[in-house]
Amino acid sequence: MYLEIVSPEATLFSGEVKSVTVPGINGEFQMLKDHAPVVSLLQNGNVIVDGDDVMIEEEFESKFLKDGKGRTILAINSGTIEMKDNKVIVLAD
Repeated sequence: MYLEIVSPEATLFSGEVKSVTVPGINGEFQMLKDHAPVVSLLQNGNVIVDGDDVMIEEEFESKFLKDGKGRTILAINSGTIEMKDNKVIVLAD
């Protein structure tokens, strides 16, 4: 599935991923390929991206962390997420 992470400053990431986990206002949830359409508010927490070749542009690398499992993590304060037709858009603050 295709993921875009957009902040007020720029598009921080766009590319193919296996899964994305987000801090929803009713708890953390994960989306995989062919997930049902979703629109949700996000709260303070981590957006966790799992994929084979998650490449972050050099100018945004400082915003992301890598964990011991090879996942890419972005801390956010709030935001929204939309999942539709195997495309996920995260608008993050």
